[in-house]
Amino acid sequence: MSEEKLIRCSWCVKDNEYMRYHDEEWGVPLRDGKKLFEFLLLDGAQAGLSWLTILKRREAYRAAFDGFDVGKIARYGEADINRLLNDKSIIRNKLKIESAIQNARGYLNFERNSVQFSDWLWDFVDGTPVINHFKTLKEVPSETPLSMKISKELKRRGFNFVGPTIIYSFMQAAGMVNDHLVDCFRWKELNGS
Repeated sequence: MSEEKLIRCSWCVKDNEYMRYHDEEWGVPLRDGKKLFEFLLLDGAQAGLSWLTILKRREAYRAAFDGFDVGKIARYGEADINRLLNDKSIIRNKLKIESAIQNARGYLNFERNSVQFSDWLWDFVDGTPVINHFKTLKEVPSETPLSMKISKELKRRGFNFVGPTIIYSFMQAAGMVNDHLVDCFRWKELNGS
């Protein structure tokens, strides 16, 4: 199918980087723990901002946060926080930076307890993406009972910046739910249609 004839979710069509993200990453079932942590860190950074704002800074975040190396981030101290607060290429919000560190430590607690973060997350959807059938963006929720449940469990385990809306956005990005609109070419591709 030619590029001009592709029908996409309307939220991505105003920017080429956004379209690439939509076409190649968003909604693809992701089971790699390191990538899931990256998405969780970026979704936390997004709180109160547009996803495009963070997407355009993704490489800067990768550089600033040691390639999203969970072990390194979990060991960050005051010097690292100060370094990040002075890094103009990322969102310089102390609470979000501290949250990334706290969440890295929470992530490592899963491993210390012999639990794979990816397996734990995917168990919430029985290992299979939830396939939604939304026709318009207005139908797509910002949170669901499931995102509330996951949020509550993550908070109980010491995670931060993981409210139900952030978690639902994370679930969409990680492909735990397929929220491409039904007329979008990716909805069909991701469902094997």
